[in-house]
Amino acid sequence: MSGISVWLPLILVFALLAFRIPVCMAFISGAVFYFGVIATEMPLNIILSKMLSAGMNMNLMAIPFFITAGLLMNYTGITTRMMKFADLCVGHMWGGLAQVNVLLSTLMGGLCGSSNADAAMECKMLVPEMEKRGFSRAFSAAVTASSALISPMIPPGVMLILYASITENSVLDMFMAGYLPGLLMCVSLMTAVAYVSHRDGYKPSREKRATAKEIARGFVECFWAILMIIVLIVGLRSGIVTATEGGAVLCLLCVFVGTVIYKELHPRDLLVVAKEAFTSVANVFGIIISATVFGLYLTYAQIPQNITQLILGMNTGRIAFLMLINVMLLIMGMLVDSAAVLMIAVPLLYPVAMQLGINPIHFGIVCILNLSIGALTPPFGATMYQCCNLCGIEIPEFLKQGKELLLALLLALLLVTFIPGISTLLPMLAK
Repeated sequence: MSGISVWLPLILVFALLAFRIPVCMAFISGAVFYFGVIATEMPLNIILSKMLSAGMNMNLMAIPFFITAGLLMNYTGITTRMMKFADLCVGHMWGGLAQVNVLLSTLMGGLCGSSNADAAMECKMLVPEMEKRGFSRAFSAAVTASSALISPMIPPGVMLILYASITENSVLDMFMAGYLPGLLMCVSLMTAVAYVSHRDGYKPSREKRATAKEIARGFVECFWAILMIIVLIVGLRSGIVTATEGGAVLCLLCVFVGTVIYKELHPRDLLVVAKEAFTSVANVFGIIISATVFGLYLTYAQIPQNITQLILGMNTGRIAFLMLINVMLLIMGMLVDSAAVLMIAVPLLYPVAMQLGINPIHFGIVCILNLSIGALTPPFGATMYQCCNLCGIEIPEFLKQGKELLLALLLALLLVTFIPGISTLLPMLAK
């Protein structure tokens, strides 16, 4: 099969997405169009078969548990204690509460794993308090949206699990690879926040630096949250639990801490968590299943092979290829849900990256970081829209207040792109 007809389903998908058709419907429409109109020799029931088998990957079964665990944090008292600990650590810096916002996202990333969940939580919890302390609402929303992008990079980020599932790499390796890029994003954003706060007069939230005794007391108060992260990583690293089992254990620990230790989790809260988790999981798995079906079309039409030959024929080196990936994925991340782009782009680009000798773990981190930043930019950045809607601000004002933060994230992206060791050091040491 050759010619323009092979590309029509791909064009159809982007056209439907431009008209704000749900992602899963757009993907399935593209696959049905291809196998129903173009490649009619393939029976359409193969699509149903692929849909049924798509959700049976054991690595993907970890996603519902980690999403549920992230939601449980808000009802168990863990989030509140984490915020107090973050304030003790960085509240004395310029832009104190904005710095707390960034550090809290980093700390909660190891438990929450989702930028949208993190952004929703901090819009409700921190933005009103930041306004009371003199921050503009637009800057508060920009800090919240920017810092929420750290969550997908810190284990157990859902995007890390998705990439490992698509490429059949180790989930644990991807988890280990996410820590240093996540910390780099944290430092970059904190530096940008300090610069803006010093320029605009946003004062620290604490008059003086917390003493070692105060920090130690704060650490003890959120000890259980930190212990959960340690238990998860040790369990995965030692092989005692799989990623799915680790997610289940994390949920049980959250319930135990919330009911027995902190005594803030009530039975009625479990129903609320279950409802929110069901909605989030259904959305993620809808994208996964439909993108897998769409991937069947890509494979059958040999589009990945064609793109591989095209790029390799251009004689691009690793650096040129990675810069091309940065530009392409940033643009795609602006237009389409990050998980959807990951499910489309990785099968297309991964073979090329392997041909060029790029480390698969490094390539995965570059892809995920690109798509995360894309969610912060117009026209359709999901995290940007979510924070603007929750905080009631206009997008131009959001972009004006957040431009320094976006530049800080782009700088972190360039460092991760050109220094593979940032991504590969911890997985290598773990082995």
